[in-house]
Amino acid sequence: MAEKQKVSLRLMENGDTDLIVRWRNQDFVRRCFIFQKDFTREGHETWIRTMIDTGLAVQFMICAGEEQRPVGSVYLRDIDRTHRKAEYGIFIGERDAWGQGYGTWAARKMIAYAFEDQGLHKLMLRVLAENQGAIRSYEKAGFIREAYLKDEVFLEGQYKDVIYMAVINGRESGEG
Repeated sequence: MAEKQKVSLRLMENGDTDLIVRWRNQDFVRRCFIFQKDFTREGHETWIRTMIDTGLAVQFMICAGEEQRPVGSVYLRDIDRTHRKAEYGIFIGERDAWGQGYGTWAARKMIAYAFEDQGLHKLMLRVLAENQGAIRSYEKAGFIREAYLKDEVFLEGQYKDVIYMAVINGRESGEG
């Protein structure tokens, strides 16, 4: 379990690009995403320039073990300061890190970061309905299902259902 091991988040750096591109293009990672096209270095550099550098997104690396080996990445995107919400995303890129609790641990840390450090009110995510492992992890972290969208995306030659999940900051005083 991740809680028993040394796990941390660190801000993503430009030097992580090749690792992220490799992870995102692995079939076992790519198939979990709604965006399944080939992931390129140029595309990731554009993400950094247009999203990270502008403050519309923040991305962290999930590092595990004594050596703090990067095993995945977690991010908030489309950060909306007016409505105090953002979209949450995660992927575990190292196959041997799947099922170790890193995803749930990272989700809990990012919820705390979003609410306590960024002052957000709501985090939402989209997940393919067939990705039951991810859904269980998100629920353990505190996300609840808000909507079930039938035939929402067309992937791998077929329509697939998408579940919208969210978590709302329950510690707010109600002042805006």
